[in-house]
Amino acid sequence: MKILVCVKRVLDPQVKARVKADESGVDLANVKMTMNPFCENALEEALRLREGGIAEEIIVASVGGGKTEETLRHGLAMGADRAIQVVTEDALEPLAIAKVLKQVAEQEGVALVLAGKQAIDDDSNQTAQMLSALLGWSQATYCSEIKIEGDQATVTREVDAGLETIQVKMPAVMSADLRLNEPRYVKLPDVMKAKRKPMDKIELDSLGLDTANRLSTLKVEEPEGRAAGVIVNSVSELVEKLRNEAKVI
Repeated sequence: MKILVCVKRVLDPQVKARVKADESGVDLANVKMTMNPFCENALEEALRLREGGIAEEIIVASVGGGKTEETLRHGLAMGADRAIQVVTEDALEPLAIAKVLKQVAEQEGVALVLAGKQAIDDDSNQTAQMLSALLGWSQATYCSEIKIEGDQATVTREVDAGLETIQVKMPAVMSADLRLNEPRYVKLPDVMKAKRKPMDKIELDSLGLDTANRLSTLKVEEPEGRAAGVIVNSVSELVEKLRNEAKVI
């Protein structure tokens, strides 16, 4: 089985996001970028499936500009066999990304697509679901455990009420939750090996897809600052403040 893992380059979660002066978006100039944490979980799961004899080849794919190659190289250093970069400097919406990934999945003949459940920058949580619909494949989202046997997959999902176990037919699109696994640490020799692994680059325009954005951002603002907390001397004082000041009880 061949697995396609979709990854995204995002602002490092340890870096404080800054809004642009014109309030048109988040300022990403000269800041540390990294692979989306949920995408790392998806890639780690693909690697474990290969180690378990379920998969034969793992392909990482991403849509973005020149520096997206760094994120894909990280995926190759983790253990992916090869990478595909769909090159564009435009910021695409989830539907456009899903259209691109559909073509990649069909051209590569994969049987499983793994993605992060959402990206930590826009939190859309839509691409995997849209990709499943476009491909006409089964889907399993918020996965915290995946077991594949033949043409069936048993998946444990994180839901509001707790855990849900479902069975889906392969091929399928699955999105990874953080509890799915703990991504492996990349060692220096793996980074050096990744430089020699193949990476295909495809210009977005060559795919002939309608990737026009359907939404427009009116304004981006930083959240209001929180007031400092206070220390209370007793439980009764805490109850009094919750009742009369915060008015939550």
